[in-house]
Amino acid sequence: MSTSSASPIVRLDQNHRRSRAVIANGMVFLAGQVADDKSGDIASQAREALAKVDALLAEAGTDRRRALTAQIWLADMADFDGFNAVWDAWVVPGETPTRCCGKVELAGPAYRVEIVITALLA
Repeated sequence: MSTSSASPIVRLDQNHRRSRAVIANGMVFLAGQVADDKSGDIASQAREALAKVDALLAEAGTDRRRALTAQIWLADMADFDGFNAVWDAWVVPGETPTRCCGKVELAGPAYRVEIVITALLA
């Protein structure tokens, strides 16, 4: 198989450790998105993380309507209902991605949620 016909891989906001998004084969894979303001409650952190998802999807040339799958990581399952209230307002009815949600130990104790999305390009 010739690698010359392979579609290019594009990395957005890359540094020595990670890329915030990788575009390949008509898809965009986002790194986990967290809130910059870690002092907020689950709703404010979820809204901020989802706004970052929207910005990365737009930079890649797509949007939330094209999301295929989502991984939601919560620091505390007590935040499940609060997160879902924000999530339900963010997703496009009839175009919801597959989703899993679980409790994990996040990178810092002030983080309440991390969101990973994979989407098709528009």
